[in-house]
Amino acid sequence: MRYRFAAPAAALCLSLLALPAMAAPVNFLFASSGDLPQLADLLSRPDVDGAQVVYTWKNLEKGKGQYDFSAIEEDLAYTRKLNKKLFIQIQDRFFDPKARNVPDYLMAEPAYKGGIVPQVDNPGQGKLPAMGWVAQQWNPAVQRRYQALLKALAAKFDGRVYGVNLPETAIDIDQKRDATGFSCERYFQAEVQNMQVAKSAFQKSQVVQYVNFWPCEWENDHRYMSRLFAFAANNHIGLGGPDVVPYRKSQMKNAYPFFNRYKGKLPMVAMAIQEPTLTYTNPKTKKPFSKDEIVSFATDYLGANILFWTPETPWLKRK
Repeated sequence: MRYRFAAPAAALCLSLLALPAMAAPVNFLFASSGDLPQLADLLSRPDVDGAQVVYTWKNLEKGKGQYDFSAIEEDLAYTRKLNKKLFIQIQDRFFDPKARNVPDYLMAEPAYKGGIVPQVDNPGQGKLPAMGWVAQQWNPAVQRRYQALLKALAAKFDGRVYGVNLPETAIDIDQKRDATGFSCERYFQAEVQNMQVAKSAFQKSQVVQYVNFWPCEWENDHRYMSRLFAFAANNHIGLGGPDVVPYRKSQMKNAYPFFNRYKGKLPMVAMAIQEPTLTYTNPKTKKPFSKDEIVSFATDYLGANILFWTPETPWLKRK
């Protein structure tokens, strides 16, 4: 779940000013499958190193064990032609009520208990919550199918794509009415296991897990955040997140301080600036955060190596 922005404490601002400067992260475009030809001008820019493309589970697995990776092959060929890198995100959660984008068999066969459950998402400042769906990773039968997909992708693309990332940890489901066996601890363990499987399968390409919030947790009171960061560092797995909003209070109570604590201890930190991120404003200027403000925070506080920018970002749209 994503939360609304609130102003930082003065002490935090002073501590950020004292941080040593780091090398600026490289820029990637954030895109959906099939979008790259429309983004040729942006992708060709010398200050853009590559593209991060999101592929839904349903588009990659047409039937049980029947994989179709042609979309990735096309995007890989396109980025290579432009001498750019490709990062792939394997999406198992969706923020639209009509987007049940998992294979049909997961929703039909009894073992998978429907395969997905409804969830809500607060996508940006002043935005109404969006309804969507998330795969039941806490259901071992569902999780085995997702992990089989990761292994099949690695067999085909390890070393060919620059990196693979798993979606954000934040979900918000109706736990009181749940009939799928969900628990916060089961969900946490499932996400960690998926990280481990991805890292084991992808020996050459970078592996990044997005982490922002955990259900049932605030300020690491279940130690989900601290356990995940320690696991990632010990197993050489990169971490990242779906939004960079400087000083965002809710993030400062969850993932952001751990990125700061683990600066230099993770093989990669990849952060995204997506469309909802652009809705937030700097409380001092009352204007949207500038590129310099975002990059400075992402670099000096979060330790980002890569930034995935939506093509709607103003600095990319300027001639």
